[in-house]
Amino acid sequence: MTTLSSSQQEPELRFGTDGVRGKANAELTPYIALKLGLAAASVLARHATDRRVIVGRDTRISGDMLESALNSGLASNGARVVNVGVIPTPGVSQMLLHTGASAGVVISASHNPYGDNGIKFFGPDGKKLSDEVEEEIEIAMEDWRSLPHPVGGDIGRIEDRPGLTQAYANKVVAAAPCLLHGLKLVLDCANGATYDLAPAIFAELGADVVAIHTSPNGININAHCGSTHPEDMCAIVKAVGADAGLAFDGDGDRVMMCDSQGAMVDGDRMMYIQAMVLKRENKLAGNQVIATIMSNAGLEVALDMEGIHLVRTDVGDRYVAEEMVRSGAVIGGEQSGHLLLPLVTPTGDGMVTGLQVLGAMASSGKTLKELSSPVVSCPQILRNIKVRDRVGWQNVPEISRAIEEARAKVSKPEWLSVRASGTEPLVRVMAQDTDRARVESTVSELCALIQERFGV
Repeated sequence: MTTLSSSQQEPELRFGTDGVRGKANAELTPYIALKLGLAAASVLARHATDRRVIVGRDTRISGDMLESALNSGLASNGARVVNVGVIPTPGVSQMLLHTGASAGVVISASHNPYGDNGIKFFGPDGKKLSDEVEEEIEIAMEDWRSLPHPVGGDIGRIEDRPGLTQAYANKVVAAAPCLLHGLKLVLDCANGATYDLAPAIFAELGADVVAIHTSPNGININAHCGSTHPEDMCAIVKAVGADAGLAFDGDGDRVMMCDSQGAMVDGDRMMYIQAMVLKRENKLAGNQVIATIMSNAGLEVALDMEGIHLVRTDVGDRYVAEEMVRSGAVIGGEQSGHLLLPLVTPTGDGMVTGLQVLGAMASSGKTLKELSSPVVSCPQILRNIKVRDRVGWQNVPEISRAIEEARAKVSKPEWLSVRASGTEPLVRVMAQDTDRARVESTVSELCALIQERFGV
C-alpha cells in the first residue's frame, strides 16, 4: 500500500490489518494523526452525507495527545467529531449503529504495550473500512496540502459526549443470553478500556464479580495482565473458588477465559463451544467455522467429529470477517480470543463473547471445563525472529525453498505459517502437528535460517 507519509523527515507508516499502528510520538506522531484526520474527513465525505465521526480511545498515556491531533484534523475538514472518551473498540462500532454517524475512529494499540498506539477506522455499518477506502485515505494524505480547508461556519465542531458509553453498556446487557445469578466470576480488565464498564455490566447481570487490574494510569495497560498475561486471573479464580475467569485485552475486543480449575479456555475452545450452540439451534449457516491459520489443529479435529467444517484464512480478524461475508458464515475468530458473532454484534467484542460462552454454560448445565474438553490441543509452536527487514526475507530463494520443504513435512500444508508481523519488525514462524519432535525441528530449522540471513 501507499505509505502514509512521503516526507523524508517523517516516519513511514502504513495501514495494516488493524489500522495504523506504531510507537507513540516516535512513529505515530501528532502531526501524522492531524494529517490522517484531515485526509479521512475528506475521503469519508465522498462516501456519506452525514459528517459525524465517533471517536473513542483506550487508556494509554498517548491517547489524549493523539486524540486532540486527530480530532483537529477531522474538524479542519468539516467533520463533526463526537468524542466519547475511553470506550472499548466495539463500543464505537455499536455507537455508529446507535447514532447513524458516518464513521468511527478508535485510538488504541489493542493488546500491545502502552508505548505503542494506533488509529483504526470503522464505517457506518460498525465494521472496519475496506482496503479500498483505506487506500483512498493514504492517497489523500500524500497530497494533504491540496485538500479542502473550509472556513467560517463550515469548520467542523468537536463535541464531548462521554455519556454515550452507557448506551453501549446497555447494548452489551441486552445481548446477554441469560442472567448470571449464582455465578462467581473473576474479570481481568487489563487496566484498559473495560476497566469500569465490565465489572458494572457483569454485576448488573447478577454475577458475583471479583475485578482485577481496574486502575489504569496510562502506562499499565496490558502490563502483566489481561488476555496476553492471564496468569493473575487463573490464580485468583482458583483462590476464590470462582466458576470462570475472563481476561480482556486493552481495547476490549477480545477475551481469554479460564475454567474453575484455572485452565485456559482460548479462542479456539470458545469458537467450538459457540459452534455447538449454533448447531443445536439450527443457526450454524453452512455448517462451518472460519478461523485463521493460527488456530490449533485440535479445533479442526474436534469440529470434524461433529461434522463441522473449519475454513482457514490469513492471520487477522479482517480476513476472517471477509471470508465470513463471502461464505455467509455466522461464527469465526482467532485463537487469541477475538471472536466474530454477527448474529449478536457487528464486530469483535470481548464482553459479548464472554457472555455468550457463559450462556452456553447456563443452557447446557455443564461447566466450562466440560464444554471445552473436546478440543484437545495438538503440539503447536510459535516463535518470533526480530529482523532488520520485515518483508525482504520473502524474496530469498533459499528461504522460500526451506519453507516449501517444511510445509511438505507437516501433516497438512496449512499447519505451517511463516509471516511478517503486521505491526512490528518480526517474522513469526508457527508449526503444529500430532508429533512434537517434528514441530520442534521444523520451527527451529526455519528460525535459524531466517535469523542467519535477516536477524538483528
